[in-house]
Amino acid sequence: MEPEIGGVSGLIVRDGRVLLVRRGKEPFKGCWSLPGGGVEPGETLRDAVRREILEETGFEVDVGGLAGYREYFEPLHHVVLAFNVDVTGGEMCAGDDATDCEFVDPDEIFRRETTPGLADVFRDAGLLP
Repeated sequence: MEPEIGGVSGLIVRDGRVLLVRRGKEPFKGCWSLPGGGVEPGETLRDAVRREILEETGFEVDVGGLAGYREYFEPLHHVVLAFNVDVTGGEMCAGDDATDCEFVDPDEIFRRETTPGLADVFRDAGLLP
C-alpha cells in the first residue's frame, strides 16, 4: 500500500528550544508533538501549516522549507511533513485540539510521551545527533 500524507506540522525554534503541543484528541491523545494536523480539501500544505499553528498555539507564522518528516504505520502507513516556520505575531496559548504548549530543549522529547517518529524530524532538522 502506498503511504499517504497524514498531515503537516510546523517546527518553531526559539533560543534553541522547540515548541511542542500536547494533543487533546486522537490519534495520540496526550502525546507531545509539533503543532499541526490535516490538510483540508483545496488547501496548500503551507496554508495548512499556518492554519493549524494558529489554531493550536495562537501564533501567526511564515512557513519556510521542509524541516523533515515522520512516518508511522498504525493503522496505515502515514507520512507527516514538518516545515520550518518563523513566528510573526500572536500570543502563545493552547487551543483547538492542543491542551498545552511549551518551548522545550530538543532532548526533552526523550523524557516525554511523544507522537511516533518525532525524534526523526528533530534529527532531520539538525536538532539532535
